[in-house]
Amino acid sequence: MTVPPGRRERKKAATRRKIADAALRLFLERGYDAVGIRDVAAEADVAVTTVFSHFASKEALVFEQDEEFGQRLLRAVTDRAPHEPLIPALRNEIGALVRHCTADGTAPIQRMIEASPALREYEEAARLRHAESLATAIAADPDRPRTTTACRTIARFVVDAYALARDADDPEAAVEEIFRMIEAARQATLPSANPTDTAGP
Repeated sequence: MTVPPGRRERKKAATRRKIADAALRLFLERGYDAVGIRDVAAEADVAVTTVFSHFASKEALVFEQDEEFGQRLLRAVTDRAPHEPLIPALRNEIGALVRHCTADGTAPIQRMIEASPALREYEEAARLRHAESLATAIAADPDRPRTTTACRTIARFVVDAYALARDADDPEAAVEEIFRMIEAARQATLPSANPTDTAGP
């Protein structure tokens, strides 16, 4: 059972959220490159050291919910109902994440990320990190593909599905199309799909 966060944890989360909101507001108003950490600290009414105690870099301010993204994918694997297949569980989670990120008001943030080489590089590094964590969770799952390489490949496909569907004209249709391909790839990793297998006498 999940234990509710204590008062200290709630206070830390609220401060983190306040800093991220202040940063995003300034980035969108002035442009990402025109805003410094001191500007963010002043806007959030905290010390510069407080900003860095919550965020390791300026880029991380834009991706405040990045850790939650990764945790949601892991929970889709580890917390799914008994006998719920792996790939549909991940498809449902990616679909929910895509719906959230394509909601009204998110387009300016995505344009800002696409316009900044530093933010694009940070986002790509985060995707690789999430894919490796997801691959580890998949490898420990009873419904896992046959090899470590297959686990890592499926995980990379799942994480990339988020970005591909997010940028599609019809995100929900894109999620379904991509996950049909991911399921086909997973099926190809199962022992019964091995072309070298032969039937017994």
